[in-house]
Amino acid sequence: MTDTTDRLIPTGKCFCGCRATVGLGSFFARGHDKTAEAALLAIRYDSSVARLLEHHGFGPDNSVLEAAVDDGGWVICESCEYAGAPASVRNHRRKYH
Repeated sequence: MTDTTDRLIPTGKCFCGCRATVGLGSFFARGHDKTAEAALLAIRYDSSVARLLEHHGFGPDNSVLEAAVDDGGWVICESCEYAGAPASVRNHRRKYH
C-alpha cells in the first residue's frame, strides 16, 4: 500500500492564496503556480530563479534539466528534447507529436 501521509490534496481553492476557485484536481488557477513560485523566491531567498539555480550549482554550463532527468525522475520526449515529469511529457506528446 502507498504511504499517503505527505500527499497534498487539492482543496478547490488556488494554493497561491488568491482565493480563486480551481477545477477538480488542480492546485492553482492558470499561471498562478509561477506567480506563487516567484513570490516565494522573493520573500524566502530575496532572489530570482537564476540566482537560486546558481546557488545550487546550476546554470548554462551545468543543466538543471539534465540533473532532473538523471536524479529527479524526469524523462525526455522521444521525438524532441523536451524534458519534464512523465505526465508532462505525455501531455506534450499528445499536443505536439
